[in-house]
Amino acid sequence: MKVNIRQYIGESAGFFALFALALFPSAGTLRWAAGWIFLLLFFGFYLTVTLWLYRHDPGLLQERTRLSTSDQQSPDRILFPLMEFSFIAWMVFMSLDAVRFHWSALPLWLQGVGALVLLGSFSLLFLTFRENSYLSPVVRIQDERGHAVVSTGPYRYVRHPMYLAILVFIVGASLLLGSAHGLFFVLLCAAMLAYRAVLEEHTLQADLPAYAGYKAKVKYRLIPYVW
Repeated sequence: MKVNIRQYIGESAGFFALFALALFPSAGTLRWAAGWIFLLLFFGFYLTVTLWLYRHDPGLLQERTRLSTSDQQSPDRILFPLMEFSFIAWMVFMSLDAVRFHWSALPLWLQGVGALVLLGSFSLLFLTFRENSYLSPVVRIQDERGHAVVSTGPYRYVRHPMYLAILVFIVGASLLLGSAHGLFFVLLCAAMLAYRAVLEEHTLQADLPAYAGYKAKVKYRLIPYVW
């Protein structure tokens, strides 16, 4: 499958600008080391995964550009944009919290722990991308790509490892950026991801016969031994 790499470079630049605009105007300063470290870590990972997919799984790279499709499940047409908006609002809030108004403060060593947690989330995300070539950003069945059940790698332990990685990411980013109040977003995000996981499973079980057997084998959706 042919991939337009210029398109991805442009999208990456726009993505970076959006994140920067969410963080620094709210902070009221460009002299925010944690904000720049977060951007460098996040987009270093983003570009690394993009280049890896370009070489090893261009079909998935193309699929990741689909933010809306005709076969997307109806509830997801509302939920997915809501999650995107909530993510940007969360970054704005953390900037206000940690820098402009100092509603909460975290010690430097805990921000360092946050950076390590963030890197851990990136590792889990990469393993998920590596194993699942059908990791679409929207809830749909990819019949045109021979959609099949994935049960290897992190999918041996939870049915939605990407969602788990997102929750770990939120914890790491909140700590790194110095926003203790940003951690409360874990609860909101967990609720949205839990609803989306159930929606996704209903879709997969209805259209992929092997998914019922996979659910019986892997008991937990999001967090091992919890749910």
